[in-house]
Amino acid sequence: MAKCRGCDDEPRGRKVVASGSGFGLQQFPRGHVVRIGQDEGGRMIGGPVDLEGGFNRMRSCRHGLMVYNRNDQYVGRSLDLYGEYAEHEVAVFRSVLRPGDVAVEVGANIGAQTLPLARMVGPSGSVVAFEPQEMLFNLLSANLALNGVTNVRSRRMAVGSEAGSIRVPVLDPHRSNNFGALGLGGWDRGEAVSLVTLDSLNLPSCRLLKADVEGMEAEVLRGASGLIARHRPVLYVENDRRDRSPALIGLIRSMGYRVWWHTARLFRPDNFAGNPNDVFDGIGAVNLLALPPGSDIHIPDPEIADDHEWWR
Repeated sequence: MAKCRGCDDEPRGRKVVASGSGFGLQQFPRGHVVRIGQDEGGRMIGGPVDLEGGFNRMRSCRHGLMVYNRNDQYVGRSLDLYGEYAEHEVAVFRSVLRPGDVAVEVGANIGAQTLPLARMVGPSGSVVAFEPQEMLFNLLSANLALNGVTNVRSRRMAVGSEAGSIRVPVLDPHRSNNFGALGLGGWDRGEAVSLVTLDSLNLPSCRLLKADVEGMEAEVLRGASGLIARHRPVLYVENDRRDRSPALIGLIRSMGYRVWWHTARLFRPDNFAGNPNDVFDGIGAVNLLALPPGSDIHIPDPEIADDHEWWR
């Protein structure tokens, strides 16, 4: 993802320290559910809450209560200012998934998209979410627990074309960073994390395969060739590296898929917080949406006809 402009602008929050009996909660009649930070109409009220430790915050967001790192330049910043992240992408997933489906998310980060995916597939479906960075995985686990999500199988693993292990550097949570932009592979320092293939999961079904792994998307797909051949899931993969784009598009098309560009700006004027200011200055994600033969999903935009085609 392109570098954020103006990332030193620091949003403000309210400092809350839990002590004694903890946070004071208003009492409602049994069976009456109101989310923290939302009124009864589901509208966001109040602002972010600083948690102890100095770098994590919590706030009510579009898809539930979220804990995030205040120093994260994209995911955390978007949740902090807008109460949502990458909703243009979420809209695509909503058009694909139905209750009972299985979705695989490679590069789940802190769960900003895992939560809506879990709700889309419902109790009869499931999401398998992979995140190799310990700091992000801990936040992912916290957000799943905070929202009572029980249909997500979260795995602190990396995903690639073959099984093994990989070194994952440990980033400083106190410093401003795009934590989700850590590319894997080639590191000689950090924690050893298991590297697995999606084929090894032996999933009984798969409706959506989403991958955002900082240039390693082709390796993920190669390690999922059997899964893709059996279940023909919709593929949604990041593709913002022009030097690697032709190989990735060619690989997907060689699997019999039709491919489209999908660009998703981070800012939406009708965001959950009602914040009219685009601090990202039009920045967004560049992805590929790929459909198997016979798909009934209609894409109005022109299909990619050349592996070397670029999105602009």
